[in-house]
Amino acid sequence: MELVERFINYTKFDTQSAEESQSVPSTSKQLIFARYLKEELEREGFSEVEMDENGYIYATLKANTRKQVPTIGFISHYDTSPDASGANVNARIVANYDGGDIELSPGIISSPTRFPELLRHKGEDLIVTDGTTLLGADDKAGIAEIVQAMCYLRDHDDLEHGDIRVGFNPDEEIGMGAHHFNVEKFGCEWAYTIDGGDLGELEYENFNAAGAKVHIKGVSVHTGYAKGKMVNASRLACEFNNMIPATDIPETTDGYQGFYHLLSIESRCEEARLSYIIRDHDRDRFNDRKQFMEECAAKMNETYGEGTVTIDIKDQYYNMKEKIDPNMHVIDLVLHAMQSCDVPPRVEPIRGGTDGAHLSFRGLPCPNIFAGGVNFHGPYEFVSIQVMEKAVQVIVKICQLTASYND
Repeated sequence: MELVERFINYTKFDTQSAEESQSVPSTSKQLIFARYLKEELEREGFSEVEMDENGYIYATLKANTRKQVPTIGFISHYDTSPDASGANVNARIVANYDGGDIELSPGIISSPTRFPELLRHKGEDLIVTDGTTLLGADDKAGIAEIVQAMCYLRDHDDLEHGDIRVGFNPDEEIGMGAHHFNVEKFGCEWAYTIDGGDLGELEYENFNAAGAKVHIKGVSVHTGYAKGKMVNASRLACEFNNMIPATDIPETTDGYQGFYHLLSIESRCEEARLSYIIRDHDRDRFNDRKQFMEECAAKMNETYGEGTVTIDIKDQYYNMKEKIDPNMHVIDLVLHAMQSCDVPPRVEPIRGGTDGAHLSFRGLPCPNIFAGGVNFHGPYEFVSIQVMEKAVQVIVKICQLTASYND
């Protein structure tokens, strides 16, 4: 149960990141856990353990073979989502889950009626919250699995492997996890983020992403004398949003379907600001979506006067599939490893992004593998111990298979 104890210990650290922050990492409390994790890696005998000024941790499990073996890496993030509290996490184990309701705390029930994915784990041992915080399996489960897998390889010298690098970073949950990741220092030919969901998930397609800021200038005049003079920016904000097709929003799309998502509106009569995200797996459709929003602004200006509506669109990340397709051996190794570990692969597109997407475009092909957590970012989050154990097995097997990659 060393894996479980390791993970539950990690959950006791509050590592919530903060979107509004300009510091790196975004919250100083993340560094408390980062320092602990660095010390743990040193105690476990890792080589080249270091933590930089931004809280990024790098370490190496040295090769036990003289063969020329590619250096590969495993990466996870240690921050937790701003969407729910990560303080005072009270994790507990529900042994041999029977498929029924789980009372997290009095009056707080995790039920398969509401969360049918629970039923996939009937008969397994689940780690749950007390219903007042998230659990932090996203992505402390990934960290625990990577560390456990490296310790297993360390203790089983008969399992041949090359140099293996591990990297743990802050601020993934606010989209900044890979921005300060030192790819050159990491020194890998390819890597894997262990940050996926349930058993068998393997992801190497994600959204192309952009953010759009819309600014609307109004004219505020006393309502009794407003005819022909007032331009109500609040009303124009509603008009602009009504131009977005209701078929192309998160609530009505899935799979490979892209969307526009209104994040926020701040408005009064004389000024309004709208914030959107734009998402699509296909790069051409992604560009079309950005152009459509530009056209919406232009149409508004035709009606209400040039300069009434301005829009600023900035790309955020791109679909890693562009970078993985020429390097499909990194996927083939995972599929082979899963097959060897009796894990049915579930290859699915990510309706979001990962640190691996950023890293892939910085020259480090980096698909995403399951860590086992379910219902991320909220108090109904859980993880199966058996799935975590399978993740460890898959990581170990990837390392073994890489050792024979050039044979």
